[in-house]
Amino acid sequence: MKIIVAIDSFKGCLTSVEANQAASEGILEKMPEVEVVQVPVSDGGEGFLAAFQAAMGGQLVEVNVKDPLLRTIVAQYLVQGDTAVIEIAKASGLMLLSPEERNPMVTTSYGTGQLVVDAIRRGCKHIIVGLGGSATSDCGIGMLEAIHNFSPSFNNSSQFIINNKEVNVRFTIATDVTNPLCGENGAAHVFAPQKGATPEMVEALDARAKRFAEDSARHLGRDCQNLPGAGAAGGLGYAFMQYLNAECRSGIDLLLDTIHFEDLIQDADLVITGEGSADRQTLMGKLPFGILQRTKPHPLTPSPRGEGEAFGIPVFLIAGRIADEQQLLDAGFSRVACINAPDLPLEIALQPETAKENIKTTIRQLL
Repeated sequence: MKIIVAIDSFKGCLTSVEANQAASEGILEKMPEVEVVQVPVSDGGEGFLAAFQAAMGGQLVEVNVKDPLLRTIVAQYLVQGDTAVIEIAKASGLMLLSPEERNPMVTTSYGTGQLVVDAIRRGCKHIIVGLGGSATSDCGIGMLEAIHNFSPSFNNSSQFIINNKEVNVRFTIATDVTNPLCGENGAAHVFAPQKGATPEMVEALDARAKRFAEDSARHLGRDCQNLPGAGAAGGLGYAFMQYLNAECRSGIDLLLDTIHFEDLIQDADLVITGEGSADRQTLMGKLPFGILQRTKPHPLTPSPRGEGEAFGIPVFLIAGRIADEQQLLDAGFSRVACINAPDLPLEIALQPETAKENIKTTIRQLL
């Protein structure tokens, strides 16, 4: 028997690797003869770098960059051959700031631009960028400034002059966010409040983004502000598409393609996935739903009713909090389970050791 374990991080508690390991231990305690395959996963946010390193190998590179408040920090990105993988939260992430420091009116994505520049300097021709967990809402202006400082001739394309030679770089951005740049569903209104923005700041940020997009459209002759993903990471998605011709991909689809997930599950009997909080929003392109979608084309056994139907590989979903359970089941998850007892205090549930034990216990019960 073969079980695939591909659980997203439990934000503020466990990484994908840690959650997968706990689930695997629960499986092997119950069924020691089973083959367990752990797949670290991320949809573009926390754990993106680790997931891609597990999938494709490569070397982590450390760079001195500016954090969202322009303080010098050390950030990492991944290099494999001529491909670089950047997790923008390493340089421009919300977790780099204390709650008191969060203010998207002043935070900048400059450090993300420095990571891009370093990757280009190293000769990378394809740069994959995970957009998630940002502290910024600057439409990527800080990032573009860092690139322009490196390559003054850079002007709205993915071509750079290095040692008097023209170099073409392909960009792919990964995100589960489909929001446009501006408006009620845009970067400022939807995401800036969690980055410290007051209602007045939200209006100012949205107006600033609209002006920048209109100026950019006049200058470049094209307008990416309404493309899905433009509002990701405080508008970094927009900057990458508008100024660097980036292709926008679903983060989980990009990762699953990279690890050849279809081949991995050909002979699997069960897939276990999960996330910190699962509800109807899980079905709007979040990581567990992306994994569920990938299992549907793979029949496992004929229908016991003898009608010639085939069931897909069963997919179990676990989470630290569950809502809309019936909708999750109706979408195709075979089992949906909350790892926490209803009366467990949140501060205890978020303790890593508690979460690991609860994952193991839940997995044993499900099996």
